[in-house]
Amino acid sequence: MLDESVPDDVVLTEAGTDRAGTSNAGTDRAGTGGTGTEDAIAAEFHLLRPRLLGVAYGLLGTLDEAEDVVQDAWLRLRTAVAAPGGGEILDVTGWLVVTVSRLALDVLRSARHRREEYVGPWLPEPVVSESVRFGSVPSGSSRSGSLGSGSLWSGSFWSGDPLERVTLDESMSMAMLVVLESLSPAERTAFVLHDVFGLPFTEVGEVVGRSPAACRQLAARARAHLAARAPRFDVDPSEHRRVVNAFARACVGDDIQALLTLLDPDVVFRSDGGGMVTAARRPVLGAIKVARLLFGVRRFGEFTMTPAPVNGRPGLLRFRDGRLNAVLGLESVDGRITTIDMVLNPDKLARVSLTERTI
Repeated sequence: MLDESVPDDVVLTEAGTDRAGTSNAGTDRAGTGGTGTEDAIAAEFHLLRPRLLGVAYGLLGTLDEAEDVVQDAWLRLRTAVAAPGGGEILDVTGWLVVTVSRLALDVLRSARHRREEYVGPWLPEPVVSESVRFGSVPSGSSRSGSLGSGSLWSGSFWSGDPLERVTLDESMSMAMLVVLESLSPAERTAFVLHDVFGLPFTEVGEVVGRSPAACRQLAARARAHLAARAPRFDVDPSEHRRVVNAFARACVGDDIQALLTLLDPDVVFRSDGGGMVTAARRPVLGAIKVARLLFGVRRFGEFTMTPAPVNGRPGLLRFRDGRLNAVLGLESVDGRITTIDMVLNPDKLARVSLTERTI
C-alpha cells in the first residue's frame, strides 16, 4: 500500500508567514500632442483595452498591475490629446501599445526583487473565465461515479461584457508565464511583444530603448532559453480536457493508484500561498511525491473540483465548504499531467471569487 501522507521532504509554508512589501513603479514620459475628439479617442481606447490588458498581463503576470499600467497609459493619452500645441497622434493604437509596454517594463524591473523574496514559488495571477457549470465532483466520491450530465465539461463558458475581457494569446498559460519569469525583463519584453503579439522590432526597440537588431538578439536569446522549458502547445485540446477531467476525478476519489496513472513520472507541482495560507515552499517533483501531497492535504478538509478555463486552457477550481480556495493550471503530454500550478494566495483569488457562479 502506497503511503498517502505528505512526503517528509515537502516543506509547507504555514499561513501568516511574512511577505515582501509591494510597490508600483513607472517612469513618466512626455506624451505627444493629439488630434480628434476626446470621445473618439475614448471609444478607440475602450475597444483596445482588452488587447492592452493582454500585453501588460503577458509582461507582468498580474491583472492588478496590468490594469494599473493600462489606466496610467489612458491618463497619459488624455493629457497628450488635451495638450495645447502638441503634435498629432497618427496611430493611437501604436502609441498606446508602446506606452503600455514601456510602463509595464518599468513595473517588471521593479518587481523582480520583490518576487525573488516572495515566500515560496511565485505564480502568476490566474485569468479564469466565469462559467455556468454542471457536475462538480465532491471529494470522496467514486472515481466512476456520475457527473450529473456525463462530463465535468458540460456547460458553457462566458466572460461577461466582451469589452472587459483580457485578450490572451493561447500561449500565455500559467506554465508559460512561470517560464517567462526566468528571462531578463528586456528578453521577456522582446519575446512577448514580437513573438506573441507580433510587434515589429522597430516598435519593440522603442519600448526597451535598443536598436531593432539588438531587440532581434533579445528575442532570439529568449527563444533559445524557452525551447527546452516552455510547455508544449501541440496537445489536442479535447485530449487535454479529457486528462484534466480524469485528474479531477482521481483527486477527489479514494484510489491513489488512479491518480498515479495520470501523472507523468517527472511531473512538477508548484503551489503559491504567498505566506498567507499553507503551501509547499518549493516545487514538488515526481509522480509519487505529488500524488502523496495531493492526497495528504485532504486532512485539512473535503473539497470539490470544478472545471474552468484557466488562462485559456482547461483547468480546475477547488472549493472547500463552498468557497474557492485554489485555482489549478495544468499541462499534459501524451495523456499525462506534466505540470500542476496551484494558486492558493487569497489575494490572487479575490477576482475569481468575486465573479464565480454556480448553478
